[in-house]
Amino acid sequence: MRDREGPDAAGFNQTDEPADSRSLLRIDVVTIFPDLFPGPLASSIPGRVLESGLAVLHAHDLRRWGLGRHRSVDDYPYGGGAGMVLRPEPIAGALAELRTPESTVILLDPGGELFRHARAADLAARSHLILVCPRYEGVDERVRRMVDLELSIGDYVLSGGELPALVVIDAVLRLLPGAIDPASTEEESFAGGGLEYPQWTRPPEFGGQRVPEILVSGDHAAVARWRREQALERTRRLRPDLLADSGRGDAAT
Repeated sequence: MRDREGPDAAGFNQTDEPADSRSLLRIDVVTIFPDLFPGPLASSIPGRVLESGLAVLHAHDLRRWGLGRHRSVDDYPYGGGAGMVLRPEPIAGALAELRTPESTVILLDPGGELFRHARAADLAARSHLILVCPRYEGVDERVRRMVDLELSIGDYVLSGGELPALVVIDAVLRLLPGAIDPASTEEESFAGGGLEYPQWTRPPEFGGQRVPEILVSGDHAAVARWRREQALERTRRLRPDLLADSGRGDAAT
């Protein structure tokens, strides 16, 4: 795969060694707003992942594959209506250059599969992701034949696919081996199909509420049981749909 740099492709791996030769994951983002990347991904856990070379992120300006003197990427919709639609040719051109046999091409779209933890774990096990970010009224329908997967981060509409792309990338990067302590991802919300148990820290008493005695008892087996019970109760109270999805729907009644 060619590694483009300069105004058309911004790379965010910050190590001296060529990242593609040793990274677990390469991510290419196709967007008309490449300056939005890495954005928040440059900080905290994702920032450390990119700096360490576990993953490499490149944002590509779709207008590089635009049409004509003005590098046009959109046009009016057939049949009339408000807004503009991204044309298929620029996206096809971008994918022709970036795609490899190992690539998974993802379209961020409100009508796509709801993005969940299991999908994040699946994507973290792949070697190359290409995220296509729509704008305006979306993409020409023929673009959907060019992608492998459509993802949505919720039942609402945003101004474009860049924010969903950031969400997906953040969720994937933290699941890469070596990104964080494995225990952190094994016990957190959704990893086991439900919500995580409630967490407490110092001080032992605040605002009239005390830390549960069981957590300072030193009985690790009892703490583990308590946490399982609390996780189930919290899921039953806040997200009973997760219990139904996991086949434990009776527990939510």
